[in-house]
Amino acid sequence: MELFNTLGKAVMPFVPVMEKSVGLYACGPTVYHYAHIGNMRTYVFEDVLAKTLRHLGFAVQHVMNITDVGHLQSDADSGDDKLMLGAVRENKTPWEVARFYEEEFFRHCAMLNMTRPDVVCRATQHIPEIIAMIERLLDKGAAYVSAGNVYFSVEKFPNYHELGQLVLEEQRATDRVSHDPLKLSQSDFALWFSTSKFPDQIMKWESPWGLGFPGWHIECSAMASKYLGERIDIHCGGIDHIKVHHSNEVAQSECCFGHRWVNYWFHCEFLTVDAEKMSKSKGEFLTVDSLVEKGYDPRAFRLLVLGSHYRSSLTFSWEALDDVATALRKARRRIISIQENTVDHGKAFSELHAASYRRFFSALEKDLHTPSAIAELWWVIKSNELSDSERIDLLRRFDDVLGVGLFDKESTRLTLEQADLIEARSVARVAKNWAESDRIRDLLLAQGVSVNDLKA
Repeated sequence: MELFNTLGKAVMPFVPVMEKSVGLYACGPTVYHYAHIGNMRTYVFEDVLAKTLRHLGFAVQHVMNITDVGHLQSDADSGDDKLMLGAVRENKTPWEVARFYEEEFFRHCAMLNMTRPDVVCRATQHIPEIIAMIERLLDKGAAYVSAGNVYFSVEKFPNYHELGQLVLEEQRATDRVSHDPLKLSQSDFALWFSTSKFPDQIMKWESPWGLGFPGWHIECSAMASKYLGERIDIHCGGIDHIKVHHSNEVAQSECCFGHRWVNYWFHCEFLTVDAEKMSKSKGEFLTVDSLVEKGYDPRAFRLLVLGSHYRSSLTFSWEALDDVATALRKARRRIISIQENTVDHGKAFSELHAASYRRFFSALEKDLHTPSAIAELWWVIKSNELSDSERIDLLRRFDDVLGVGLFDKESTRLTLEQADLIEARSVARVAKNWAESDRIRDLLLAQGVSVNDLKA
C-alpha cells in the first residue's frame, strides 16, 4: 500500500506502527447543522480507505470524533461556538441540536453505504481527558494561562510550519482571525476558554482555570490518543483543516508526547458547485436528502465521488449525477441478467480473472486510485472474455470495497403497501405535516423507493 502523505508532500509506502494493525483517526462533523455533500465526499473516501486496508489483511481501528462543543465560527479563536449559534437558530438547547444532527449525519452515512467507525467519541464526554492533556502541556511549559484562558505557545514548537508549510510571520490577526489581547502572540491558539472570554456560553465545565469549555483542536488530540495511543498511523480530514486545525493538533500533541504523533496525513480535496467550494456559511448547500428528494439513489452520488481521485477537486453538477445514476442502473440490470444466466460447474477461475482482481486492488493500493479501480469494474461488466461466474465473483469483491450497491435490486413495480405509503405522504404534505412526510419518505427509501416531489 502506498499513500500520499501531506507531511512530506509525497506518495510513500505505508508501514504501520504495529504490523498488520492500523490506527485510523478521522475528524468527524461539527454537529450544529446538516453535513453537506462536500463533507460527505471526504467521509466516503475515508470509508473506502478503511475497507481497502481491511481487504489487505490489516486490523483497522477506525475512530471518529463528534465535535459537539468548542468549534468557533472561525477555525481559529474568534466568533461564537457553532453549537450555540445552532441552538439560537432552532430555539433548542445546544445538547438537543448536537444529538439531532449527529443522528442525521449517521443516517446520511448509512444511505451512502458507509461502515460506522469502530469508535465514535463526543468531545463533551471527554472533558477529563482534555483537561489532563492541557495540564501536561502546562507542566512542560508549552502552554500558559492568561486571565482564565489557556493558550498553546506556538514558539515552543519549532516545527509548527511543517505540515501546512506555513510562514509563521503571516500567522497574525487578520479579517478572519481577530486580535486577542490575552495572547502573548497572535500565532498562539486556545486550549481552554473560561468565563473571562465567553460569559454567555451554556456548555461549561469546571476546570483548574475556571468554568469554561475546551478549544476545538485539543479535543481531537485528547480523544485520538485515548483510543489509538500516542503514535497514530493515519489521520484523515479535508484539506481545509491542514493549515489551522491539523497544524495545531500536531503542535500540541508532539509537545505533549515528545515524539512524532501521526505518521501519515490523508487529506481530501474540495467538492465544488459552480466553481465554488460548498459551504454552510453561504446559506444554501446540498445534503444527501437533497439528492433523494430529486429522485437520486445516494449510492449514485457515492459512485460519482469515487470516479475522481481524492486529491483532485470534484465539480458537482446534476448532469454528471444523471450520467452516473443511469450507468449504475444499467450496471445493476446487467448484473441481474448475468446472474440469471450463470451456471456454476465448479470450474476453476482463469488467469484472466486473477489478472483483473490484481488490477483492481493494485489501483487502490496506489494511493487509493479509485478512478482506475472503477475503470476495471466497468471492464468486468462489459467483458466477453470472462465467464459469467468469474464476473459475478469479481464484482462482489469490488463492491465490498467500493460500496456502490452493484447488487441492489431496483424494483420497477410498487407494492400495494408502498403505493399506500406514497398516498399517505401526499396527504401529510398537503396538511404540512413535514415530520410525518419525512418519516414516510425515509421508510420508502429504506425499501429502495425514492420519491421526487415536483412543483405544480
